Amino acid sequence: MSELNPEQSSETSSKPIPKESHDHQYDAACQFIIKLGTAVHRYGPSAARLESYLTAVCTALGYDGVFRSTPSEITFAFSKPDQWWQRTHIAVVPVGGYNMSKLAQVGNLVEELVAKKVTLTDASERLDEIEFMPDPWGIWSYPLSFALVSFGFSGILQGSSLDIIISVCLGLIVCALVMLAEKWKGRFLEALPFTSAFVAGSCAALVKLWLPELNHIIVILASIVVLIPGFIISAGIVEIVENYIIAGSARLFGGLVYLIKQFTGAWLGISLISLFGIIELNTTLIPPSTPNILLYVACLIVGLCFAYQTLLKDCFWVLINCALAYSIVISSSQLVSADLGILFGAAVASLFANLWARVTKRPTSIVLIPALTILVSGSLGFRGLLTAATQQSEQGMQMFMQMFIVALAIAAGLLIANIIVRPRISL
Repeated sequence: MSELNPEQSSETSSKPIPKESHDHQYDAACQFIIKLGTAVHRYGPSAARLESYLTAVCTALGYDGVFRSTPSEITFAFSKPDQWWQRTHIAVVPVGGYNMSKLAQVGNLVEELVAKKVTLTDASERLDEIEFMPDPWGIWSYPLSFALVSFGFSGILQGSSLDIIISVCLGLIVCALVMLAEKWKGRFLEALPFTSAFVAGSCAALVKLWLPELNHIIVILASIVVLIPGFIISAGIVEIVENYIIAGSARLFGGLVYLIKQFTGAWLGISLISLFGIIELNTTLIPPSTPNILLYVACLIVGLCFAYQTLLKDCFWVLINCALAYSIVISSSQLVSADLGILFGAAVASLFANLWARVTKRPTSIVLIPALTILVSGSLGFRGLLTAATQQSEQGMQMFMQMFIVALAIAAGLLIANIIVRPRISL
């Protein structure tokens, strides 16, 4: 091993690190981007979109930036042009949800800032206003979204009229639990996946004791489907495929832990009620084929618009993209295979979203996330765990692994679409 030259070592160590001159404009830009990143993280963009968006905003303001986003924290690193040291900030952020109205308004604000229509100070104040702005559909849109999604999902799974009615009722009960958990926070919020599934499972099993014709598996799935982390699991796999390993792994394993908590709650609820009578676990679901399927799909999509707080002017395009993706999946599944149907559906949904974002200059996630939500496979994993719990381990594991196959098909569809039409840098 060669020895270090003492003269070179002395010269290197004595070289002073340049002191950063106080620059109010630079400080304001860094503070704004930190506030922007922590705010937008709560509204639903993926790690890839958030990082590329922050980089583009930082460049537009005349500075260099490197950003790393995970579900629990964001790392910001800023520097001036031709400057080799960085100013670093790490922000711990809560696990975000999805709010397309605030995402759209933040996107419009940044467009105005880049075009120099507003100053950094005004933009920072408007970010605070957007954060505390009420949801466009009001507080009653939340229970309405649970009711519509439960109605549509149970109908798509070929549930009877009784199954649909009980699903809607339990969906409203689960919604009440979610609203209480968000209000009380703490341990109650941490236990939400277990408690919501336990209440849904025990109530569905109790009703089945009185009404044996009830398909309690459909009822449980439909009542908690809004909370099943199918999209989170699929998004995690997509991020891993796109080489965002840390963020994707955190999202994937977080979704799997959430899913296991839900399974444990539902299974314990059914087991508790089964002490008072025999409850047969029927996990066989019939493919959708009734004439009312369009009604159920429409209710599901409208429920997602309410759940994601999509602005009224964007709802039409969300409906078109969701309907287009679902129709492609159904037709392709009949012609080729179900997995290829998912791939084609995801590709078409992403193509539509990329083109829409280029034309309207609005965030791609507004129309893409709802369309992908109806394709994801969280219910497959949940149903697979329930099947394995009934000593049908081989069938259950096949259904559970199918969830990952569907997620990979979605990832492949997104990659193909991004090659055909390069996505605009947006949220």
